[in-house]
Amino acid sequence: MNLVGKLRYGCIAVGLLAGTTIGAMSGMVTSARAADPPAAAINEESSAALARMGKTLMAPQFSFRSRTMRAYAGPNGELLHIVHATKTVVRRPDRLLVDVTGDDGSTKMIYDGKTLVLYSVDQKKYSSIPVPGKIDEVLKVAQERMGIDFPLADLLTDNPEKSVLSGVTSGG
Repeated sequence: MNLVGKLRYGCIAVGLLAGTTIGAMSGMVTSARAADPPAAAINEESSAALARMGKTLMAPQFSFRSRTMRAYAGPNGELLHIVHATKTVVRRPDRLLVDVTGDDGSTKMIYDGKTLVLYSVDQKKYSSIPVPGKIDEVLKVAQERMGIDFPLADLLTDNPEKSVLSGVTSGG
């Protein structure tokens, strides 16, 4: 075998050795990572802020204003943006007023502890259904039966801190 052939086989042998070594090392790192305890998903400062928020939202009465922007695909696939300004008034456990004004009209949602009323101001139409229960139960019924999408519903549940964290894997 000539010198070029020996070098070729030497390079192949070194490459195989390097590949095997790197593969073994990555396997050791993976198993070492698996042995480490999982890091906290949400840092302490964020957890404390969420706890304070949850305590505030559990007040017997509160109100807030919000602005939301939603993106929808139009009939031709074009992206449409709809902006809403919302005023929400809550009296726990079973009173709610939501006044929404947006690009697609104005709507009021009123819950008095027994009946949920939706009123479309622009169309002068309303619907009313009996729904006894707490606010978070009413919002669930409104979504399932009336197709109402309330993006801030997590803030109105019986446990806002837990509801906001539902499905969250990390945070800071």
